[in-house]
Amino acid sequence: MSTFTTLTTLDAARLERRASSSSSTRPKSIASSHHVQPITPNDGTAALDVKRKSSTRSLHLVGRDTPPSIRAREHHEMDGETIELEDMAPSIAKEGLSGSASTAGMESQPAPAPEFDMSVRDERIYLATLCYNLFVAGWNDATLGPLLPRIQEHYHVNFTVVSILFVVGCVGVITGALSNVYLSERFGFGKAITFAAALQILTYAVMSIAPPYPVLCIALFVNGWGLSLQDAGSNAFIASIPRNEKNNMGILHAMYGVGAFVSPFVATQFAQQKHWSFHFLCSMGVAALNVALLLYVFRLKPQSHFISEAGHPEETSTDNRYKQIFKQKSVHLMSFFILVYVGVEVTIGGWIFTYLLNERNGGPSAGYVSSGFFGGLTLGRVILLPVNDWIGHERVIHIYSILAIALEFTVWFVPNLIGNAVAVSIVGLLLGPFYPIAMNVISGLLPRWLLAGSIGWIAAFGQAGAAVFPFMTGALASKHGVQVLQPLLVAMMAAQMVLWFLVTHSKVSRMD
Repeated sequence: MSTFTTLTTLDAARLERRASSSSSTRPKSIASSHHVQPITPNDGTAALDVKRKSSTRSLHLVGRDTPPSIRAREHHEMDGETIELEDMAPSIAKEGLSGSASTAGMESQPAPAPEFDMSVRDERIYLATLCYNLFVAGWNDATLGPLLPRIQEHYHVNFTVVSILFVVGCVGVITGALSNVYLSERFGFGKAITFAAALQILTYAVMSIAPPYPVLCIALFVNGWGLSLQDAGSNAFIASIPRNEKNNMGILHAMYGVGAFVSPFVATQFAQQKHWSFHFLCSMGVAALNVALLLYVFRLKPQSHFISEAGHPEETSTDNRYKQIFKQKSVHLMSFFILVYVGVEVTIGGWIFTYLLNERNGGPSAGYVSSGFFGGLTLGRVILLPVNDWIGHERVIHIYSILAIALEFTVWFVPNLIGNAVAVSIVGLLLGPFYPIAMNVISGLLPRWLLAGSIGWIAAFGQAGAAVFPFMTGALASKHGVQVLQPLLVAMMAAQMVLWFLVTHSKVSRMD
């Protein structure tokens, strides 16, 4: 305030002395020499008018956005003509008070807001790379189902024991969810996702030799950890791109469906061979290409190297980031929604072959029904995009859930192998849009600076559903028979509807 008063007094005195020695038209020249402009309409742009009356000033905000550096205008009367002086106190505080007229007229430009400058070509390259990353995740998740009967035969274990494979995978996924924020903050996106992808090569190499059952479980734990980190990183990266969010997320998860669609075809062929575990050699090749692409495209760089995080506040530690994420009610609700959804998805893909084999007398070719389910999942994430926008994300999930439950009742009560296979494929079509819709919705509810960590946690925690519910199915099937699959799926889909209602009615708002 003292700087403002001093500057105003000096300029006013100088103007009065020069005005007294000039003609009546001179004040206009003086005003221009001191970068002073007459008051004119502001065309709706952001400005701050400070009108001085005696010792008080009233602020009048014009426009919607106030720039970071605010210029206050001081009004003086001279020979019946109003001129303006600019308060440049912020600039003077930085550069020092020179007392010259040029200093008084110096303008302080507001710092430009960070802009999204990723080219369309780069965006497509990053999207294609992460699409293949999700392809590998889909390939992995759909592999175990067709191989379950051979694993039971090879290791001489029942439904409960074989379901432990899902449990150890779940523990690995939860470990990845808990460590994702720390590893991403500590090492950056590029290093974390590449390291996680490299872990898959190691685990597939171990699994390809059909090791002892405890070693197989350890390999699946490490594999679940790596997949969790990759899934979190890919979803967070794509959600942070402010352009084409809905389409990009739909395409990303459609490629997950493509991987899950292709894998059962290959796994079913190996399930009929003596060396069934050699399927994981194919998985090694798929994972190796994933690592090569991640290294070449992202070059171990952090996400901020590719996408600037607008509005990111100062952070003192990773602990603060964890606290801010876990304070968001929407994060917890969406985490459980994704947990149940992924559980439904992987339970159908993993157990439908066993169900059709035992309950509908299907042969080895029934393993292709898993491919039909994931094929429907892939199509749903692409062809239903306009339907989702037309109906609205809040209502469309409930409509799809009701239709999927009705189809599950037909699988439950209509003992027809072909009819059941068709119904399962349509269920996949209806469930397909759930995941990308959920990611898009949560992106609009969270602050931008928490988006990567929050979506990473939701995606990683949700992957635990790929282990919890298939294990629950196996445990119940061991006691009551595999026919428990259908009532369990109906209950899980009903739980999805309740959780989605809570998510869409939670009172949260974007803070940036």
